[in-house]
Amino acid sequence: MHISLNKNGDIQLHQQLAEQIVFLISTGKLKADQQLPSVRALARQLEIHHNTVSRAYRELVQRGWLRRQPGTRLYVGDRPLAKSNDATLDGLIDQAIQRAREKGHSLKSLRERVLERLSEESPDHILVVEDELELGRIIQTEIRHVIGKPVEVCTVEEFINRPPLAASARIVAADYALRSLRQSVRTHKGSCISLIFSAANEHIALIRKLKQPSVIGIASVSRTFLKTAQALLAPIIGDRHTLKEFLLPLPSSIHLRGIDVMFCDSVAMPTLRCRCKIHYRLIAIGCLEDLATLFESPFQESASSVKTKQARQFRKNR
Repeated sequence: MHISLNKNGDIQLHQQLAEQIVFLISTGKLKADQQLPSVRALARQLEIHHNTVSRAYRELVQRGWLRRQPGTRLYVGDRPLAKSNDATLDGLIDQAIQRAREKGHSLKSLRERVLERLSEESPDHILVVEDELELGRIIQTEIRHVIGKPVEVCTVEEFINRPPLAASARIVAADYALRSLRQSVRTHKGSCISLIFSAANEHIALIRKLKQPSVIGIASVSRTFLKTAQALLAPIIGDRHTLKEFLLPLPSSIHLRGIDVMFCDSVAMPTLRCRCKIHYRLIAIGCLEDLATLFESPFQESASSVKTKQARQFRKNR
């Protein structure tokens, strides 16, 4: 479990630790039911006080990301579909799709085996289930750009209490939302697609290339996006650079002339004007490719081409 903390920054260590564990779970680096290191073992690894680890673990249990087993050991929370007891053919296919993706197989490789099932369902739009509607807007924007079909957003409560919302829809949600949809997903005619969020490796690499102390900005319509990005970038920012967050819409009094590099989410990207603007995609390219395959939509942009484009844009503006 790779975690890097900035011990001299303004962000509290337990918050950095908690958000980085959430990020590892969201990106699939930590799997459902995987056991976490003990409090003292992780404290020794990170060279921090064990109370800091204990506080982070306790908060993640309260938020539902971790669960405590008898004997006080901690594990990543369950994934709903992998634990499903549905023995019908559709239930078995749902489990097979999720297990295959967890093992690194793309939907493209499964297409021939499940083509009949996919053609029968014929979803005409995607329904994103996300409690923070601003984060849902980012997911909606990225999927719509790839699929070219209608994409709607609703909360977990709306999905559970208004079944017609799911009619003719392919359900898309992050694992933390799927846990709340356990029963509704099981009874829904179609299957649920679990979102995989992108890692921040290329963004960290760009910051490392900065030759001079710089002001790094993060702009987003989502408080959750800003909070997670802040925790991920804080260790590489260190004392050398300055990190500033901007929640959109921005007040008219705020100017961005002093920002050297601005990382923007997919909603903020076309709206902000600054000298070096880098697109921070929320959803992993591979996940978007799977969605494109599911809807038989062309998808031209590979992960390597995105990385090359980001690096070229960075060099041009620096």
